[in-house]
Amino acid sequence: MEGKPEGSSAIPSAATAAEKQKEKARVTRTSLILWHTHQNDASAVRKLLEEDPSLVTARDYDSRTPLHVASLHGWIDVAKCLLEYGADVNAQDRWKNTPLADAEGAKKHSMIELLKSYGGLSYGQNGSHFEPKPVPPPLPNKCDWEIDPLELDFSTSAVIGKGSFGEILKASWRGTPVAVKRILPSLSDDRLVTQDFRHEVNLLVKLRHPNIVQFLGAVTEKKPLMLITEYLRGGDLHQFLKDKGALNPSTAVNFALDIARGMAYLHNEPNVIIHRDLKPRNVLLVNSNADHLKVGDFGLSKLIKVQNSHDVYKMTGETGSYRYMAPEVFKHRKYDKKVDVFSFAMILYEMLEGDPPLANYEPYEAAKYVADGHRPIFRSRGYLPELRELTEQCWAPDMNQRPSFLEILKRLEKIRDSLPPDHHWHIFTQ
Repeated sequence: MEGKPEGSSAIPSAATAAEKQKEKARVTRTSLILWHTHQNDASAVRKLLEEDPSLVTARDYDSRTPLHVASLHGWIDVAKCLLEYGADVNAQDRWKNTPLADAEGAKKHSMIELLKSYGGLSYGQNGSHFEPKPVPPPLPNKCDWEIDPLELDFSTSAVIGKGSFGEILKASWRGTPVAVKRILPSLSDDRLVTQDFRHEVNLLVKLRHPNIVQFLGAVTEKKPLMLITEYLRGGDLHQFLKDKGALNPSTAVNFALDIARGMAYLHNEPNVIIHRDLKPRNVLLVNSNADHLKVGDFGLSKLIKVQNSHDVYKMTGETGSYRYMAPEVFKHRKYDKKVDVFSFAMILYEMLEGDPPLANYEPYEAAKYVADGHRPIFRSRGYLPELRELTEQCWAPDMNQRPSFLEILKRLEKIRDSLPPDHHWHIFTQ
């Protein structure tokens, strides 16, 4: 604990504590107004503004205000409420975009009219996520991976996943089963969606690792846009754990090793890829024997050029899935690749316990509970103390105290080598 300066009393430190508490509450409310705006919850936004009108100027780490978020999605009632409370109609985000520029980029015509009636101007776009022209293909040698959509056979296709921008289908390509992420036709002209799609293609093209889902190609010249990867028959880890429950320590260690190998590859400097949405649904089993796992879904990943191994970055807060989210992401603070280590800890916990972390909380409430300093409680006896200790270090509140994936691999290998043969596991689980 820090010593008090000479001659000081308890009053200044009490004042400091009060200020810190006030700042903490402010961060939480900032996070809430951005979240409720994103969810198109006008009544929740109004309630927050009634309590604290200054929240109308809240900003995330991309310097986007609630009005930017409402404009992008076309949420008219939320935008009217924000404007009523004095939102700056021409506020600029870090790309210098105004809310009107966002609304125009997303083709939200009613929003465009509303913003113009309040004096909204359209400027920005230079270097923004809205490009004035279609984004060029990510790589010049596109012919290596551009796939003719006629080669894709959807005659016996099945939907294996859905998202807000599209769906993932099992299909056939040149006689081989593949997974196809298909962007909804209605969104194929949306610049933001197109940008995100090409960003994911650009990342996947560069990845080659046994524990990373293999990219096979993409359809970028015709609509709908499609991204094609290998199809893994075993399904995802989320469903596997739902069916099987808690894993024995041997299986948990082998699964954790596969995930950590894939993540150590992604985190290799200087071109670090931060996954930002590591969760059981994005970890896939190669086959029904569940003897090999791969990390997939890079829609939210960020490629970062590291100048210094201690660099932290201002990136979008509240990116990814709440239940597995690191507290610094939830709080809209600067973060680095250690956010993935936190998510890995939550997955490890789920493999050992058989239930998702904080399963009795709604996802948003779980993230808030974790951001307040709490962690899931170990209840089962079917785990090794070394695995529990590793999990607890990986979800440390201070991201600098969390081990790297290379360190995690060494620890897991040591644990694996000390495990008794499989037929002794009953001594842990009785």
